[in-house]
Amino acid sequence: MTSASGVAYVIGTFDTKGAELGYVADLIRAAGVPVRTVDLSTLGGGGPADVAAREVAAAHPGGVDAVFTGDRGSAVTAMAAAFERYLTSRDDVGGALGLGGSGGTALITPALRALPVGVPKLMVSTVAGGDVTGYVGASDIAMLHSVTDVAGLNRISRRVLGNAAHALAGMLTHPVPSAADKPAVALTMFGVTTPCVTAVAEQLTNRYDPLVFHAVGTGGRAMEKLVDDGQISAVLDITTTEICDLIAGGVFSAGPERLDAIARTGVPYVGSCGALDMVNFGAPDTVPARYADRLFYQHNPQVTLMRTNREECQRIGEFLAGKLNACAGPVRFLLPEGGVSLLDAPSQPFHDPSADQALFATLERSVTQTADRRLIRLPHNINDPRFADALVAAFSEVTEVSR
Repeated sequence: MTSASGVAYVIGTFDTKGAELGYVADLIRAAGVPVRTVDLSTLGGGGPADVAAREVAAAHPGGVDAVFTGDRGSAVTAMAAAFERYLTSRDDVGGALGLGGSGGTALITPALRALPVGVPKLMVSTVAGGDVTGYVGASDIAMLHSVTDVAGLNRISRRVLGNAAHALAGMLTHPVPSAADKPAVALTMFGVTTPCVTAVAEQLTNRYDPLVFHAVGTGGRAMEKLVDDGQISAVLDITTTEICDLIAGGVFSAGPERLDAIARTGVPYVGSCGALDMVNFGAPDTVPARYADRLFYQHNPQVTLMRTNREECQRIGEFLAGKLNACAGPVRFLLPEGGVSLLDAPSQPFHDPSADQALFATLERSVTQTADRRLIRLPHNINDPRFADALVAAFSEVTEVSR
């Protein structure tokens, strides 16, 4: 039998789900994987686990008393914070499996999200059949719908929980071979910037491992989580379009924290204005009424694009400038005067040089330029091969500076 890579953490509230957690732990052990069970019970009682709830609670900055308040809501919130600190302090986590209903899922998943991408993490949950965005975030948590409630062992729950146990055991006994022979570089892409990103990635592939992220909100968040995790050596943020959706209320926002990981880590950064000409909505009938008189393009039946106007471009530029000014690492930000997407070119529906110039002028006025933080104007469309070449040249500069 293949030896396991690390310990399997089996997590839940043993006061109410002890039988189910014990069943899962036994199956994982039977597969030859070491297990550590962790109790997160918050209202007393608890159950037989390797790590008692009080031990987890002690990891809270306020100590045990901050967790065991007697109020379920505040206790769950505090225990979630304590467990995140506990789990991320361990150096033996091979993988983790949590069981829970809505409360247990909210209790366990913050700690799972904090684990590095690539560490196996599963959550068997009653809420996994719905929108799990808030639980998964930018991480790689595998959510498995429990089908029946996690409230006893029966012919359905035994099969579902058994599948989860064997899935984690398989992940830990069959680790993925490492391909980390080249440093990883992150690139952000949209359909309307694909020619540029593809050309850049092709030029880098001999020296780097290009990781391309689709700039649909989750893509930007995932990219920045990997930056925070130390798994990205440099960033080519060619497609910053998620900021448009933040500013104008579109559906693909990555949130107000976009670019914060770049500032925190000082990772070498090359950015551009990819797809800053568009805000994304769903089908046409989902577009807010306040935008009725705007210019739209139907990308597909489920995606409606709205052209950003001058005022929005100025606000986007101000947001970007604030983030770039906070970056301590080397920064180059390239401005494509010939258009920021395939749709923003002569004869194309979103071609609007006035709006683009409002964006560029705001950036030039608001970014504090230094030897290590520079804006570069180029007379090309973002998908022109010459623009791709300029991005690669800027990338060589910032990676050389950081050595």
